[in-house]
Amino acid sequence: MKASLLRSVRSAVSRSSSSNHLLRRSFGTESVPERKVTVLGAAGGIGQPLSLLMKLNPLVSRLALYDIAGTPGVAADVGHVNTRSEVTGYAGEEQLAKALEGSDVVIIPAGVPRKPGMTRDDLFNINAGIVKSLCTAIAKYCPNALVNMISNPVNSTVPIAAEVFKKAGTYDERKLFGVTTLDVVRAKTFYAGKANAPVSEVNVPVIGGHAGITILPLFSQATPKANLSDDTILALTKRTQDGGTEVVEAKAGKGSATLSMAYAGALFADACLKGLNGVPDVVECTFVQSTVTELPFFASKVKLGKNGVEQVLDLGTLSDFEKEGLEKLKPELKASIEKGIQFANAN
Repeated sequence: MKASLLRSVRSAVSRSSSSNHLLRRSFGTESVPERKVTVLGAAGGIGQPLSLLMKLNPLVSRLALYDIAGTPGVAADVGHVNTRSEVTGYAGEEQLAKALEGSDVVIIPAGVPRKPGMTRDDLFNINAGIVKSLCTAIAKYCPNALVNMISNPVNSTVPIAAEVFKKAGTYDERKLFGVTTLDVVRAKTFYAGKANAPVSEVNVPVIGGHAGITILPLFSQATPKANLSDDTILALTKRTQDGGTEVVEAKAGKGSATLSMAYAGALFADACLKGLNGVPDVVECTFVQSTVTELPFFASKVKLGKNGVEQVLDLGTLSDFEKEGLEKLKPELKASIEKGIQFANAN
């Protein structure tokens, strides 16, 4: 039973429609490259389950867990899991450099979670400062790492990170990602329920940003195709946009979307590792520097490779409803991006 469960979790974490067989085949072999992954904020509500999921990923050889406090315990706990990677815990600012040195991928779930009545924008002042500090260290100690930003509000924290890296002279637009995978995960789950389709076979692109109406699932491009009514599409879109609030309210003040976010973060980190390792045709939706719209950052499908972003794919054909949604989200997303840039340059 335990072995079966472990195999199931490993399969879930390493799932990719185009290359899952490659990952399973390579598990436990010496041909898999050495890769160090660092989790910043590893003792938190997202950080702990994310650390476990990364420990289960066969592409990780070294796993560095960092937080202000509590990380040695998390590392000891996760480190007992009998998988390939060696786990080390680091606590306090004086150990941040060691956590980051030699990292191939840095995942940042650090920050405070949402609480009932709190918007993503309410998180800004606290989390923006945390992100700026951590990115300053990344620029110094592992400037070539792929950076996966989970800390909210992603629409602002990714531009903050970009400005920090620019000032340090280390910015590479191909290597900075806002993790919007949870929006995709939710859209797939909700669509599968209405389309009567196996969720494992469902794909739904999600574009825009990572908050409220800036999240735009493209159900017109969903596969497999289903003949859903306009009202159903509207309801699915709204539920995808409000997914985070749904969880916050369901937890009644005792948490936010930690487990599903950890799962989504692990999926995206796995995709980044596959790209680094040369697995072909790795495509994920993510919030990156982009020219697919007039906005400087935008979430859309991206092809991942050995240097991070290989290609930002176009948006494809949108329905009239989606075209309207795209125009509606632009002003809010633009304001969030500018807020991040202003924070980085003013502080």
